[in-house]
Amino acid sequence: MNVKTAAGVLALFAVFNVAAVSAAELHPIIEIDTGYFFGATKNGKWIEAERAAKSVGNETTYQVYSLTKDLGQVTAAKPTSVEEPCPETLNVSLSSKPKDGLVGLAAPWNALPRKPVISDTTQVVYSDAVRDFLKARGIPDPKVRIKRILRIDLEGDGEEEVLINATNYFTEPDEPPMDAPRSGSHSIIMLRRVVAGKVQTQLVAGEAYPKPDASVATNVYKIAAVLDLNGDGKLEVIVHSFYYEGGQTTIYRCDPERIKAALSVECGA
Repeated sequence: MNVKTAAGVLALFAVFNVAAVSAAELHPIIEIDTGYFFGATKNGKWIEAERAAKSVGNETTYQVYSLTKDLGQVTAAKPTSVEEPCPETLNVSLSSKPKDGLVGLAAPWNALPRKPVISDTTQVVYSDAVRDFLKARGIPDPKVRIKRILRIDLEGDGEEEVLINATNYFTEPDEPPMDAPRSGSHSIIMLRRVVAGKVQTQLVAGEAYPKPDASVATNVYKIAAVLDLNGDGKLEVIVHSFYYEGGQTTIYRCDPERIKAALSVECGA
């Protein structure tokens, strides 16, 4: 083999090697129930679904998590379009769907290093916090129905935060109404935590209606999981929302300075 040929082979090997390392550093994320493909993380950064899908193989192994448990592994095919009515949404076919599985992550770290504790929803301090939050948004006499309270150390600093999920659309069960929501209707997820020595209440996701609004499709919001999806030791809050014709699941970064959506998947008519 002459020098020029050898150099070409080495260059080609280097290209393939870089590609392999690049793919290995990519950590895809899926929703288990639907198979929807969120995208991925790479070196702690969030990669949108369309871009990430190009580097995901046909037999990718995902670790599956519920709200409080690691449920083992599944394999999945390469992401493809779900077609109509959501051609831009990608999903994967799964080898199985573990019961209670919520999110799948292809990564070497434990995405559930700290497990949320499900707390009593009748605690007055949290009902008052939701009531004050809704009053500040124009609902004079909120009828509060707390659906779930989770205590969890999001930052890994030894300090627990509290996630509060409250929904009242004045329906039984709390399904999103097909017509205009009644005054005072709401579905919210709040985060209570201590920042600079003071308790702060922040909205993670949700909506509230001081007055009926026939122009909107109301959503019910639920906490799906709390996981470290980018490997930085901090936990993201995964929120599922749905209305009568579709739904969305969003991964939220809850930094002390602000709460921001990182990746999201949705499909609806």
